[in-house]
Amino acid sequence: MALRLDYVAGVSPAKWLRAWGERRPDLPLEAARVDEHVQLERLRQGEVDLAFVRLPVETDGLHLIRLWEELAVVALPKEHPFADEAELALADLAGEALAPVQPDPAMTLELVAAGTGYAIVPHSIARLHQRRDVVAIPLVDAPSTRIALVWRTERDDDDIQEFVGVVRGRTARSSRADETPELSPAKAAKKAAAERRAAEAARGGGKGTGKTGKGSGKSTGKSASGRSSKSASARAASQRGRRKGR
Repeated sequence: MALRLDYVAGVSPAKWLRAWGERRPDLPLEAARVDEHVQLERLRQGEVDLAFVRLPVETDGLHLIRLWEELAVVALPKEHPFADEAELALADLAGEALAPVQPDPAMTLELVAAGTGYAIVPHSIARLHQRRDVVAIPLVDAPSTRIALVWRTERDDDDIQEFVGVVRGRTARSSRADETPELSPAKAAKKAAAERRAAEAARGGGKGTGKTGKGSGKSTGKSASGRSSKSASARAASQRGRRKGR
């Protein structure tokens, strides 16, 4: 007998697997990454007991606990005029082609690398399928996505609740009242800002230049609120014009 868990790409359940193994060595936890479009079917048919899903999903007959939010990024070819921007807004992408979305995110990013257009994906997906020919830039005004833990209402037993407690930070000696609470909007926004900074640092570090924007080691002085979408678009148009003139 084992507890069976599905999770979507971008979720790393390793810490919960370790915690569960230490707490419940009598009940193994089997985890598998599956495509999003088959998750709920597997869950409802009883092939698995729990699943980490990316919202929104149909919740009829399911218990659901919302967990963390994922920052949205735009994936662009490395040679794109916006490739060195620290952040972008949706308005900057007006007039840009959108890459055909594929069931496999890795294939979507493959099409981005081929120059078919841009893609908007969760930061975790961009990190999972990182490529040298694609850059991922935070989108300051794009809606975030959210990961949740779901399970069937008829399967709501002590084993399930114990795993829920592990995910929510409840120790073996604590009660449900001690669980880590869901982030407030203010804290969620602060966390998203920290993720944006981390994404920017990772992108700059991968190039080995230490750049934070288009300058050489100098801050761009831009902020999410004061950033001009028009200026980014103008820079892109200027770069395109120079390329045509070569």
